[in-house]
Amino acid sequence: MTEKWKDPLTDKLCTAFLKLETLDEMYAFLEDVATIGEIKALAQRLEVARLLSENKTYPQIAQQTGASTATISRVKKFLDYGAGGYKTVLERMKK
Repeated sequence: MTEKWKDPLTDKLCTAFLKLETLDEMYAFLEDVATIGEIKALAQRLEVARLLSENKTYPQIAQQTGASTATISRVKKFLDYGAGGYKTVLERMKK
């Protein structure tokens, strides 16, 4: 799936993320590279994925995160059938 958008520029973006060492560095980079709305949307999707992995219901997730059922459904689809990115991050965040 990533082949559709993977190119030298996205390689550089991913490498840039990997170069950041602290939470403060990540905040500074995100603030420069994305809008606050984009950052908040990504954070919300990650929280939706975490709650889905804990078998929370759509109404519970919507109430807790403010996410629409369409967003929850989209995250669920990628959690179940995507490239595995959510699962990798959620597992590593448990440690």
